[in-house]
Amino acid sequence: MTEGEAAPAAVAEQGRNLLMRIVAAAVLAPAAIAIAYAGGWLWTALVTLAVTGLYVEWLMIVGAVRQIRVVASGVIALAIIGFLLAFGRIDAAFLVLAVGFAGVALLSPERRAWTAAGFFYAASAELASVLVRLDRVEGFTALILVLLVVWATDTGGYFAGRGIGGPKLWVRVSPKKTWAGAVGGFVASLVVAAGFAAFGLGKTGPLLLLGAVLSIVSQLGDLFESAVKRRFGVKDSSHIIPGHGGLLDRLDGFVAAIVLAAIFGILRGGVDGVGRGLMVW
Repeated sequence: MTEGEAAPAAVAEQGRNLLMRIVAAAVLAPAAIAIAYAGGWLWTALVTLAVTGLYVEWLMIVGAVRQIRVVASGVIALAIIGFLLAFGRIDAAFLVLAVGFAGVALLSPERRAWTAAGFFYAASAELASVLVRLDRVEGFTALILVLLVVWATDTGGYFAGRGIGGPKLWVRVSPKKTWAGAVGGFVASLVVAAGFAAFGLGKTGPLLLLGAVLSIVSQLGDLFESAVKRRFGVKDSSHIIPGHGGLLDRLDGFVAAIVLAAIFGILRGGVDGVGRGLMVW
């Protein structure tokens, strides 16, 4: 293929990729929001299924997915955590996280630190996602705030990066990300936060600050996952989601943001009122 032929082919490929991203988002986003609204065991089940996928994809990236005992022990521990969270046993869920972390580490014949880190990554996302939604009054609002900030950051970053281009953000870790994309995603997150304030769901200043912090952390989570993939020479964590790659590729920013949101909520509202603690901003 000549250089003249390669350019139109690249543009066509980008167009197909964008179309797949839009279709996937149009299907997955409403389903996720509906289940988040239902909450309870349904949301916990979805979260548990998703983080199990995250854990397996992590092991694929670090080259440990063939360690059957490591895979099985981590998956079983995540399932138990989900079961306990569905019945409100948060204390026991934290205990299983600790035991599961130790178990995965002890059972790993190689790359022990990476396999244990993968379990902790997935289990932390599981606990945080359920805890933020736990409060019956404010949990759904808090969860949707996190979801929309992450989605806006990703979408704004994608279009600003493609449309403006310019200097790269961190070439060694993620060659395609630009400073324009980072700023575009950040601005989009502020629009989401301002929208929540406009609907009386919090004070403008604190919500803008929260949206800004969650957006930055979301982008750092994205860069972290990119760094792990680059460390092991992997392009996509899998190809399960058309146009997006794997679950890790799609949820890396959400994992970082939801864990931070849960920490904020715990500090302000306690374990039983994480959503409310987050939304008193």
